[in-house]
Amino acid sequence: MVSLLRTVRDDLGYLGVRALLGGARVLPLSVLRAVGRTIGSVALAFPGRDLARARDHLAKAFPERDQAWRDDVLKGCGRHLGTLLGEVAWLWSAPPSAILARSEFVGLENLTGGLTANRGAALVTGHCGNWEWLNLALGAAGVGLTVAARELQDSRFDEVARRLRGRFGGESALRGKGAGAKLVQALHRGRVIGLLIDQDIAAPGVFAEFFGRPAWTPIGAALLPLRTKCPVVTGFAARQAGGTMRLAFDPPIEPTPGEDLQAEAARLAALLTGRIERQVRAYPMQWVWMHKRWRHQPGEGETVWTAPAARPGDVR
Repeated sequence: MVSLLRTVRDDLGYLGVRALLGGARVLPLSVLRAVGRTIGSVALAFPGRDLARARDHLAKAFPERDQAWRDDVLKGCGRHLGTLLGEVAWLWSAPPSAILARSEFVGLENLTGGLTANRGAALVTGHCGNWEWLNLALGAAGVGLTVAARELQDSRFDEVARRLRGRFGGESALRGKGAGAKLVQALHRGRVIGLLIDQDIAAPGVFAEFFGRPAWTPIGAALLPLRTKCPVVTGFAARQAGGTMRLAFDPPIEPTPGEDLQAEAARLAALLTGRIERQVRAYPMQWVWMHKRWRHQPGEGETVWTAPAARPGDVR
C-alpha cells in the first residue's frame, strides 16, 4: 500500500511539474513568481517534520534572535521556495537575453578571468537564492559549466532537471563512480565546475563549523582544486527586491597543496563553508532550512575545522 501511494504521489507530482512547465511558456515571470509564493505560503500551513526541523534549525542558527523574527524568516523561506519553483518553470523556456536582462553580475571576472583553453575553475556555492538561475545565467553569458549533481530517484524528474541544466551547453556530472574524472576532464577543457557543499550527504568529508556547530561537509570541492591547481571561487545567487537576481563572485583562491593534502583540504572546506554561512546570514530567508544540515555530529576526538577570517575584497 505504501509503495502504491508513493507511486501515485510521484505520478501526480510529475504531471503537475509538466503542466507548470507547459503553462510557463505563456505566463510572465511576475505571475509565475506570484503563483509560486502562494504555493509556498499554503505549504507552510500544513505542519510536518520538515517544518519542525526548520524551526529547530533557525533556533540553533540564530539563538540571539527572538521567536517572532525566526517565524518571519520561516514564512519568508516558504515564500522563497515557492517563488523558486515559479522561476524554474520560467527558466525552462526563457531565452538567454531575458535571463541576462534580469541578472545582475557582480565580480564575474573573478570567475572567468583565469580561464584558459585547458585550465578551468571551481565554482563553490550552496542552495542559496536560486542556484538553478545561477547555473543558467552563466550558460547564457557563455560560461561553460559542468555541475556535480545527485541523480534523482524518479528518472522522469531527473530528465527534467538535466534538460533544464543543459539548456545552454551545461553538463551534469552525477555523483558516484566516474564523477570525479568527469569534473577533472571539464577543468582540462577550460570549463567551470559547479559544486554545492551545504548539505550533509553520503560523501567523503570533514566536520566544518557552520553557525557555530559542526556540520558534515563534502571535501571534494577542496581536494579537487588542490590536486588540479585550479582557482576556487565562491559565488551566490540572491533575489533582490526589484525582481533581479544578484549573482556575486568572490576573488579567486589559488590553492597551494602542502605536505598534508588532507589537512589543507579540510581548512579550505571550512573556509568555503564560512563563505556559505556569510551568505545565509545576509539572506536568511533564501536558504533551505528544512535540510538536515547538522544530522551527523563528530565523535570523541574528531576534528572540527573552523573558517579563517574573511579576506579583504570578498564580495558582500
